[in-house]
Amino acid sequence: MRVRVATTALGITAALLALPACSPDTTGNKHKTPSAARAKKPSHGVQETAALSSAALASRLLDPSDLGNGYLPKPERPAQHDDVTVIGCPALSELGGDAATGGTLAFPHKAKADFTYGNSSSEISEELYSDSAKKLSDGIDRIFDAMTACPTYQVVAGGTPIDVTSQKLPTPHAGGDEQWSQLLTFVAGGRSTVVKQTAIRDGSLLLVVSGSPALVDRHLDKALDKATATS
Repeated sequence: MRVRVATTALGITAALLALPACSPDTTGNKHKTPSAARAKKPSHGVQETAALSSAALASRLLDPSDLGNGYLPKPERPAQHDDVTVIGCPALSELGGDAATGGTLAFPHKAKADFTYGNSSSEISEELYSDSAKKLSDGIDRIFDAMTACPTYQVVAGGTPIDVTSQKLPTPHAGGDEQWSQLLTFVAGGRSTVVKQTAIRDGSLLLVVSGSPALVDRHLDKALDKATATS
């Protein structure tokens, strides 16, 4: 089954073609976790918090001074509109064009920052979204479930075939109300790129950190602390 889309869920494929090859940086996280590696705290009458504006979200993003020496902002890439074909993943196809393009993450309030590390191929990206807790939870849960439903599939972006392997990961113990985590391996033209992606919802705020696995692990707690700071 195929579905023609403008880009893939969470913008992963749109960015991966610009990533240099990198080797896997994992520690053998092979065991399965329930519900698309989703962890959820029980709610006991927690009040809904107001959504944050995009400007407020931008002020809560990590910056080079938070990350430390060697990190540089990555220049924003021009928007790409090449069609992308997803092959061999009915779960992604069944989402339909809007959801498969990340439409369920098209929340009205959002901010993003991308960084490179030193002269290496390592990169890290942080995205912040704000909306009602239910909309955030339903949107990200649907995308992660679909992306991890197929262990292997193929994406053709701008005529370039990309083999994708997805793996659910144990959710981190970094706080928040809900958590999701996955590992994606992209192989294109003999290059292998490994991307770890972890999402944490805290009230009306959703944090998504993606990139080289070691950098995601290193900065996830810091990103969550800054994103959820109330002062």
